[in-house]
Amino acid sequence: MTTKPSLRIGSHLLPGLAAVALFVVMAAAVLRASFGDPQMFGPDAEITASIGYAMFNLDMGTVPGEGMLVAFIIIAVALDAALDGAILLAKREEDGSAVALLADGGRQVRDRFRGDAADTDRDAEDGGDR
Repeated sequence: MTTKPSLRIGSHLLPGLAAVALFVVMAAAVLRASFGDPQMFGPDAEITASIGYAMFNLDMGTVPGEGMLVAFIIIAVALDAALDGAILLAKREEDGSAVALLADGGRQVRDRFRGDAADTDRDAEDGGDR
């Protein structure tokens, strides 16, 4: 005989409720936000150069902009942290010490690209021991 599933209510539902509450707050903030009317750039506007000037809070561009130096630095630090994390995750460890990614000198990678013919040649050279 089968039984119906039942909902377990407890403290393990708290993170989900917090996520739903955060979503409601963010949705309310976005829906209540008001934006100014869109403006067009002139035909002779140097948009790319103006973005560079605005990023470093310089008033030299033809398109007015806000200073974005802090945002630029925050993005640079976040990308650097992501790159460091990717390198950390890519490292292999054996017995608690880091090992190079190609610890065998790339032999397995070369063999995979060369195919079965290379395996038989190497077996003949090694005397059949692998």
